[in-house]
Amino acid sequence: MEEREGEVRWDGLCSRDAAARAAALDTIGQTVLRRAESIAPAADGLPAPAARDGLGLALARLLMLSKRCPFPDVREKSEAILGGVQELGIRIPRPLGHGPSRFIPEKETIQVGNEDATMHTLFADSFATLGRLDNVTLVMVFHPQYLESFLKTQHYLLQMDGPLPLHYRHYIGIMAAARHQCSYLVNLHVNDFLHVGGDPKWLNGLENAPQKLQNLGELNKMLAHRPWLITKEHIEQLLKTEENSWSLAELIHAVVLLTHYHSLASFTFGCGISPEIDCEGGHTFRPPSVSNYCICDITNGYHGVDEIHASPTGSIPVSICLNKKPLSSTESVCEVEALMEKMKQLQECRDEEEASQEEMATRFEREKRESMFVYSSEDEESAATRDVSRHFEDTSYGYKDFSRHGMHVPTFRVQDYSWEDHGYSLVNRLYPDVGQLLDEKFHIAYNLTYNTMAMHKDVDTSMLRRAIWNYIHCMFGIRYDDYDYGEINQLLDRSFKVYIKTVVCTPEKTTKRMYDSFWRQFEHSEKVHVNLLLVEARMQAELLYALRAITRYMT
Repeated sequence: MEEREGEVRWDGLCSRDAAARAAALDTIGQTVLRRAESIAPAADGLPAPAARDGLGLALARLLMLSKRCPFPDVREKSEAILGGVQELGIRIPRPLGHGPSRFIPEKETIQVGNEDATMHTLFADSFATLGRLDNVTLVMVFHPQYLESFLKTQHYLLQMDGPLPLHYRHYIGIMAAARHQCSYLVNLHVNDFLHVGGDPKWLNGLENAPQKLQNLGELNKMLAHRPWLITKEHIEQLLKTEENSWSLAELIHAVVLLTHYHSLASFTFGCGISPEIDCEGGHTFRPPSVSNYCICDITNGYHGVDEIHASPTGSIPVSICLNKKPLSSTESVCEVEALMEKMKQLQECRDEEEASQEEMATRFEREKRESMFVYSSEDEESAATRDVSRHFEDTSYGYKDFSRHGMHVPTFRVQDYSWEDHGYSLVNRLYPDVGQLLDEKFHIAYNLTYNTMAMHKDVDTSMLRRAIWNYIHCMFGIRYDDYDYGEINQLLDRSFKVYIKTVVCTPEKTTKRMYDSFWRQFEHSEKVHVNLLLVEARMQAELLYALRAITRYMT
């Protein structure tokens, strides 16, 4: 494979054979050092000519490998090559930010090189498949069972046999991530799109892509923001557009990719995923400078403007300049125990009496209506940057609640159309094995438990997990007849609801303050677990609306 980084070949590093990796590293080292020797550094030592010739990109990739490769030999040799370049008087890059997440302290994440055997296998598999160990993986690995299922599904969607060509798959990923201005995912898939032979002209804007992909734009925006508006007519339009028409199998593949990347954008923002080290915003060639720091930044653990620019959207996190008095440990413990007490009381009420069907329906409608008024005080319109917005049309189209402006959307009853009874078989029939992979991933996320809550052990968390899942589906108008929606208000407080709604509906507006403000005594791994529930519940909600419309078209 010929890379854009000055004809450096990287694919040999993905081999599980140490000898093959060593040979690839020798070739990379010779190529990079030869190019570095041919460039006289400028007076300030910045490799400006190097960047033009691809050396800058190669050095950034070596920096990433020195920090993020699961194979120790690659990490060590990459660091040595960088050292050799530095000895020639050319400035080498350094990472921006601290760790894979802006929300989770680096010391509390899994350090590459310190992982256990199970995690190392997952890391090695991911690196061998993608050629990188990305920050999403390094945060998801808090939950190895889920990560294994996620990586297997994503690998199948992007790289295994399927209805769509490889470059279409990555371009659809770009379109989906761009709807939420998720430059993190857009950047990754721009690189992957070019790697599999995609036409660079398509990246100048959706209008430069084939008409067939442009036609997908309408479905993309509805799925991302208002999936309840999708009808069989929208499906018919895509399937019957003569020379630019989609087959049913292609459309199912596209729908699964769109929903996968909409929900992955939610995870990216919800967990504060940092830019990849070798991507824009993940490294700098400038030396560290104390002049950029304010003393309160240093004492609070913020490390200068470079790190601020490393947010997924490039915007300054609201929480940086706002000091908030933390809860005392006693208050936080009370918060956890109060939640556990509510769970116990609700279980007792369940055992004693069951609400009538009419009352259950009323409680659902009340919760759906109330969810419209859950907003953050930080909520504001954010304009899409040209860099990301060129990958989709109608930048003003965003999430709207059901009943805004007199619109009424009928409740989607799961007993009439469910994933288990309808969606699963439709996907499996038109895109074999994917229904099974998605089903496994949904079940792992929904049932995942370690029977802990903060510092408490042997806790049955099923009631809480179901409340989170059903609240997300409620926001999309989806109702389970056998669920008492009155439980949601008992178990999810306002700050938690604000976080859930923001991450699911407008993830680009998620802030560190929102992340910090819910479940303050819980572990970061538990907050990541919440995000897995949000990802899968959102993906399933979008799929239900799209698959129902496809089913109606087929019948």
